[in-house]
Amino acid sequence: MQHLTSQNFSTETARGPLPVIVMFYAVWCGKCAMMKPIVEEIEKKYRGRIRFCEVEIDESPLLAADYEADIVPTFVFFRNGKFLGSMQGIIDENVFERRLQKIFRNS
Repeated sequence: MQHLTSQNFSTETARGPLPVIVMFYAVWCGKCAMMKPIVEEIEKKYRGRIRFCEVEIDESPLLAADYEADIVPTFVFFRNGKFLGSMQGIIDENVFERRLQKIFRNS
C-alpha cells in the first residue's frame, strides 16, 4: 500500500485510470492491525485493477477529519479523484470484496 499524507493525497487519489481505496488507520489501533493482512490479500487479488493506499490519522489529522475517519480503520473509495463512499471497522474479507465491487461497478 502506498503511504499518503496531506501533501500527496489529492494528487494520488486522482492519478491514473485505476480506482483507489484509502485505508485510514492508526499505529496504536488493534482493529487496524487485524484488518491490514486482509486488505493486503485483497490488494494482491486486485493488483493492476485497484490501487490501495493508506493514511495514518495521527500524521494527517485534517485528512482524517475531512473523510470522517473518526473510527479506524476507515476505508474511502475514489475514482478519478471523486469520493464514492466509505466503510468503517472490521470487515470480513468476502464482505469487503463484495462492497468494493458494488461501489466501483456503480461509479
